[in-house]
Amino acid sequence: MPLILIIIALVPLVETLSVLIQVVFYKKTGKRIFKMTPIHHHFELCNWKENKIVSVFSIATLLLCIIGLYAI
Repeated sequence: MPLILIIIALVPLVETLSVLIQVVFYKKTGKRIFKMTPIHHHFELCNWKENKIVSVFSIATLLLCIIGLYAI
């Protein structure tokens, strides 16, 4: 069951991990991996429209939830 939870919650997990990766990498090297974190702000700075970001993240979440439900 924990593996299924990770699959279903992958989008929020990636959002959180992007912040952790950015902070650790910046403290060690003084450089940034992403333009801004959480990752959805990075996409905003890459000229993605807010509607596109929400749509992509929602579709990804929907697909991951379907995969997680079929795994049960």
